Formats: sequence, structure tokens, C-alpha cells
Amino acid sequence: MTVNPGHFDHSAEALPDDRFLDREESWLRFNQRVLELAEDPSLPLLERVRFLSIFASNLDEFFMVRVAGLTRRMATGLAVQSASGRQPHEILERTATVAHELMLRHAAAFHEDVCPALAKEGIHLLRWVDLAETEQESLRRLFRDRIYPVLTPLVVDSAHPFPYISGLSLNLAVIVRDPETDATMFARVKVPPVLPRFIEASPNRFTPLEDVIAAHLGQLFVGMEVLEHHAFRVTRNQDLEIDDDISEGLLQALERELLRRRFGPVVRLEVEESISPAVLDLLTAELEIDERQIYRVGGPLDLAGLAAIADLDLPRLKYPPFVPSKAVIPEDAGIFAAIRERDVLVHHPYDSFTTTVQRLIEDAATDPRVLAIKQTLYRTSGDSPIVDALIAAAEAGKQVVVVVELKARFDERANIVWARKLEKAGCHVVYGFVGLKTHCKLSMVVRQDSDGVLRRYCHIGTGNYHPKTARLYEDLGLLTCDPKVGEDVSALFNHLTGYSRQLDYHRLLVAPQSLRPGLVERIERETAHHREGRKAHIRIKCNSLVDEVVIDALYRASREGVPVDIWVRGICALRPGVPGLSETIRVRSVLGRFLEHSRVFAFANDGDPEVWIGSADLMHRNLDRRVEALVTVTDRAQRAGLLELMDLAMDDGTCSWWLDGDGTWTRRVPAPGETLLDVQTRLVRTRRWRTVDG
Repeated sequence: MTVNPGHFDHSAEALPDDRFLDREESWLRFNQRVLELAEDPSLPLLERVRFLSIFASNLDEFFMVRVAGLTRRMATGLAVQSASGRQPHEILERTATVAHELMLRHAAAFHEDVCPALAKEGIHLLRWVDLAETEQESLRRLFRDRIYPVLTPLVVDSAHPFPYISGLSLNLAVIVRDPETDATMFARVKVPPVLPRFIEASPNRFTPLEDVIAAHLGQLFVGMEVLEHHAFRVTRNQDLEIDDDISEGLLQALERELLRRRFGPVVRLEVEESISPAVLDLLTAELEIDERQIYRVGGPLDLAGLAAIADLDLPRLKYPPFVPSKAVIPEDAGIFAAIRERDVLVHHPYDSFTTTVQRLIEDAATDPRVLAIKQTLYRTSGDSPIVDALIAAAEAGKQVVVVVELKARFDERANIVWARKLEKAGCHVVYGFVGLKTHCKLSMVVRQDSDGVLRRYCHIGTGNYHPKTARLYEDLGLLTCDPKVGEDVSALFNHLTGYSRQLDYHRLLVAPQSLRPGLVERIERETAHHREGRKAHIRIKCNSLVDEVVIDALYRASREGVPVDIWVRGICALRPGVPGLSETIRVRSVLGRFLEHSRVFAFANDGDPEVWIGSADLMHRNLDRRVEALVTVTDRAQRAGLLELMDLAMDDGTCSWWLDGDGTWTRRVPAPGETLLDVQTRLVRTRRWRTVDG
């Protein structure tokens, strides 16, 4: 995509070749920050357990998508040197090194820190040999009644080839001996994913499911001698590759690809440290992997399953409970009247999703004055009230248009189900563009108000229409009936559902056409303001910062002396604080109870701040291969509140991680007698919230 660089001549402003950090290692360092939360003894214990689970789940996705994608590109000859200057094989080697280190650190945190702390609280995660005899007897009955019937041991011999090992499945590699022939054979037993990861042997005493199975292998191999058994787990490529051929329906193409994805190549083999060399050699040969893809850790494997332990009903070991505020739109006020009065900025989970965004769609579905509802859906929950409201609206005779993104990673199957359910109810369902994902978060309600005016009530947000994650993800949304926004959103929906080629909008920036150029233009405008002695300041909050064009624009602004503050949750390829390049740039990261997910772009603009919120991160896929939307916030008080939030996160007295120019993230730790401010806790306590006694 060609980007207009603005009015400045950059020909003499050569930037150093090593100005970008490696994105893969940067992502691993993000997951390291998650691990540091699990290691933090000041956090509630079960929340630390949850962070251990999140770390494991995150790493699974990283291997399934990022490592698998790079491996695939190398195999096909399409991999090229990264922006950081590393060759593909160097990235893989470095990734393997860092991932190994983090997995060992993760296992150590589990065994040496969290498990002993849990034991002190009466919660025990035990191996089979550590259980009491009465507990083992109870689990023997459980095995006979619930586990044994679903197990299928698969032996490998001349008549039975090595079985297919599905991605992320937990397995037992078993070596058995036939006493009559003295022949030894390999067998694989898959640990059923439909059963709990950790089995409760007695109240608050748990053991891994594979231990229960291993203790009863004699019942699976009757008459055979079980010589050894070892747990192992493989990770496969699970990124989607859809050939956007317009001759085939996207729905059918996606279903075909989901089936194929189960058989992707192996990119990681996890084994327990106790595995024997002979069994490991057999697995390595059969799975066709090399040494760097083998990850040996202290068992048990698959600690993503710790989420069930974190869910134990023990409030004293968790964050204090709370309920979101309903003050932003009081329940006794009509939602359409409230939005007509002023733009409403909602901040989830601090403001209730149910009484704002969800209420807008639910009230629209039953309001006789509403003529039409248009909605994008990228991800939603399994029992989505948003989907139910759209179906009710269609059944009530309203025109309902839903743009469903079928290729939302790891939610593809659920979105297929929702798409068909919506179509069956009479909604007009559109699957977006060939070659582009529809990632923007938009709702529009068309209503004939009592004054006779036809108004468009719009929501533009940073997060998905997902009621469950709205309680866990930090997101922003703007509810407005501003006619200019209504025109913009109408035009964008026409673009999504038809053949409109709208490029210019009043209050929106839209990818892939205008978003990157619009941001670069504003960065360069701040540079011009600073050159002329006017107020200039760039503040950005995002999940990831990778796009080289935007980063280079920020470097040039910094070279001119413009203060640049970056609040990033995950990946950051920009090097801050480098002399002569980025001395005025600060990069901070905040992790905690909620997943920071909103995107904010703020520009001082000589004292007339311009603030945007929306769905786009600063990555190639967002700016070039997705339909994204940012909306400008025009209310003065709302802009001031967002700027105050940004400044709070960047304050030296705030609990956060700071990025150095070499890619090192350092957690800000309080000095003796100092107390650091936690942004999320501050918002829980002060911004339209009320705490609930535990």
C-alpha cells in the first residue's frame, strides 16, 4: 500500500537499519510479563494460578500461529529477512531459545512457588503416588465408571501404523511387553479432552487426569507388562490459509480449511523431563521433528488447564468482587433519549456493557420506532444476547444486516453457527470482503423518533460484542447520534455489504484506505507544531506496534523533539530512548486484572486535542488486510478524561513495565516506603464504580 508521507522531505533523514525490534521475541517478552504476574507474591493466589494458565494458553497460540507460519513460509521459500534484520532461521533459533527459557521458568514458578503456596491454603495438586489410599480407591471407581469407557489405546506394529496425534492433545506414550513372545511394542493413549484436566480426589485435592489413566494402564493392556509410560503433547500449525477464490463460497472454503487444519505439521513437542531416550527418539522420528522443536519440562504438561483451579469458589484468594457502574446511562432513562442528549463514552469493564451497548441492541429489537439495525460481529459468546436481539428484531419485521467475520481466528466454527442461525431468522448476513477481514466494531440503529426525524444511533468500539469478555477486557466505545457519524457509519456499511468505494469520512478513519495515512499525517502535523513552537504531544495506546511506516513517522517526530508516549500491551517493534533516534519516546506496558484492549490515538494539536478510539492496532494486518475504523471523540470533557488516563499510565509513579532500546522490559518496582499506583485498581475505585463487599 502506498502511503502519502506528508509535506516533509525525508530524503536526507536516513534512519538506522537496526531501528526495529524483532516482533516474535517482543511477543515472547509480553508473555514473560504475564509470567511475572504469576510470580508476584503480592497478587491473590488464585489470580497467580490464572496467570500461569494464561501464559500456557498464550504460548500455545504463539506456536500454532507465529512459529507455524514462519516454518511454513520457510518450507515454501517465501520467508524473507525481517524488519529487525534477522534471517528466518535466526528468528526460529532465537524463538526456540527464549521459549525454552520461559517454559522452564513457568514450570519452576508452578512447582517451587505456586504449588507450595496453594498447599498452605489447603489446595493440593498432587501426583498419583502422593494421594492417600482412600483417594486412590475413589479414583479407581471413577476410572472404571467414567474414564475407561472413553479411552482408545492404539498400538503400533506392522499392521498398525503410528497414529495421527492431533494438535494440543495430551497423550501417554506407553511401552508394553508381551510375556509370551518377549516382544515390546509402542502404544499411544489419548487423554480425553472432554474430561477435567485435574481430577478432584477429595475436597481441594487434585491430580492430573493422565496420572489416573497411567495408574490403570494394566486394564487397557490386559495380559501385557507395562514397562514405561510418558506424557507428551504436540502443537501443530493451526493458522488458516483460505484461498479467496470468489468461485467458491467463503463459508464452504472455511469449513474445508478447518478440517485440513487438524492435520497441520508439528511445530512443537512437549515431553516430561523423565521421558526415556528410546521413547523420545521414537516420537521424534515418527513426528518428523528436530531437536530444537522438543521442549522438556517438569510435568504435568498442559498447564492451561489450571484455569479450572483458578475458578475455585474461594473469594479470599481472588481479586475483590465488584459490579460495573450503571451510572453512565441510568436504567430509568431511555437509551435513545440519553444518546440524543450527548455523545456517551463508555469504558468497559468499568461501565456496564449490559446496560449500554447490549441495551442499545436489545431495546432497538423491541422498539416499534426502529426500522433497521446494522451490526458487525467478529467474536461473540456462545449464548450471545446480542445475537438473540438481532434475531428477535428480524422476526419482528425490522431490517437487520449483520456482517459476520468468518475468519476470526479460533472462533471460526462458532461464527459459522451464528451466521447460519442469523440467516435462518431472516437477517441479511454478509461475510465481508474477499482478502480482507472485517475487524471494525460497529452498530447502527435507524429510528424514526417522535419528533419525526429519522436518526441513526451508532456505536463505534474498540472491543468485540462479547458480553463475557466485556467483563474481563478493557475497552472503549462511543454511542452517538451525531449526523456526521451516522453518515460515516452508513457509508461504511454500504462499503461492507455492497460495492461502494467510499474513501473520505467526516469523523472516521478507515483501513485499509485512510487509517495509516491519516495517522501519519497527524504525527507529522505534531512535528510541524513543535517546529513552530506550538504545543505538540503524541500519545498512543494499542495492543501491538509493529508497522514500520508509523514507527518511522514517530522516530522522525522524536528527532524533532516531539514528546511521544506509547502505552502498549503486547508487541512493540519500536526502540525507545535511543540517542539521536527516539530520545523523546517512552514505551510503557500495563498488565493486570483486566486485559488492556482499547486503542487510543491522541494528538495535542496546538492546544486543541484530537483524540481517536477504534479497533485498529498498528500492525500490517490491521492497516492493510482488515477493515478497521477509528472515530474521533469531540466532547471536550471526554477527550480530557482520555488524556488524563493516558498520562496516568505513563506516570513514573504507576505500576508498569518500561521498555528499553535493546528490547528489555523492566518492571517498575517501588522504592522502600513507596507505593505505586495501579491504574486498573484506581479506575475500579474511582471512575463511576462501586465496590461490593466480598
